[in-house]
Amino acid sequence: MSHVLLRNRSQSLALAFHRRTLIGCALALLALSGLLLLSLCLGSSVLTPTEVFSAAFQADSDHRFVVHTLRLPRALLAVLVGAGLGVSGAVLQQLVRNPLASPDIVGVTDGAAVAAVLFLAWGSALSLDWLPPLAIAGALVSSALIYGLAWRGGVLPIRLVLVGIALAAALKAITTLVLVMSPLSTTVRAYVWLTGSLYGAQWQDVGGLLPWSLTLLPLTLLFARQLGLMGMTDSHALGLGLAVARYRLLLLVCSVGLAGSAVAFAGGIGFVGLLAPHLARGLTGQTMVGRLIGSACTGAALVLIADLIGRTLFLPQDLPAGIFVSAVGAPFFIYLLYRRRH
Repeated sequence: MSHVLLRNRSQSLALAFHRRTLIGCALALLALSGLLLLSLCLGSSVLTPTEVFSAAFQADSDHRFVVHTLRLPRALLAVLVGAGLGVSGAVLQQLVRNPLASPDIVGVTDGAAVAAVLFLAWGSALSLDWLPPLAIAGALVSSALIYGLAWRGGVLPIRLVLVGIALAAALKAITTLVLVMSPLSTTVRAYVWLTGSLYGAQWQDVGGLLPWSLTLLPLTLLFARQLGLMGMTDSHALGLGLAVARYRLLLLVCSVGLAGSAVAFAGGIGFVGLLAPHLARGLTGQTMVGRLIGSACTGAALVLIADLIGRTLFLPQDLPAGIFVSAVGAPFFIYLLYRRRH
């Protein structure tokens, strides 16, 4: 039997899962748990798993500060950021029917970057607590512009991509202009944010991102069936009874919200939304639920590994995680372009 069927007692809800999807998702979650533990163990001081668990649950542990205050919030933030970017990329690739699409390529994260750089340059009188909401607002505004400019009695996927790429180029130009006109100290802070870093992550950052993740990730999974149908042509999806325009807008908002909130708390970590769905497809198969869960796990793993490399291999320096994701993502993007050259 290739599928596992789950039903409630009243038979009102039935979900069918492919066995490969269940096995792949279980392996992805297991690997992510192992990486999370490894991230808590490694650093300037190496701890054993027993010491990590003791520090996490016992207030009088000698390593309480290192694990509970320094490493655990940073690792959890990496998981939430990577999961959000991975699922955002999977949704976007399905909506526009293009495996090269991701939030950082079609302009979503560039809107957040413009808002963040403007704040860092001219918002010095305000608290840094304003940075995440302003970055999220920037992502939402840029996405609204993309959707509005692409609208011609409806939104075609190819038009959405082309408008997004054009707007991304314009937003990058604005970001560069602001950086050139800013003082050197502001430019350095902005470049670290634009590269993407989890340095100095605190529990309040985890608490700020958690509501977005707990709301948008389950909502995206809830509409996995509709998202699967969006991979067809609009005429075929309409023929199956799907309200294409309504679900495209709803799922696009979910994708933007996940990417915008992740970028707001971790900076412009690129290529996670591009890489994670491709890795997930090989792990969990083609089912939409499996791809979304796999994208969340692989995206979280990518950011965790990149952050772990940045803070352990170059001690005493703590390098931004975005550097190492881009080091893998850029060649992978070129590889995808080469495969689809015809």
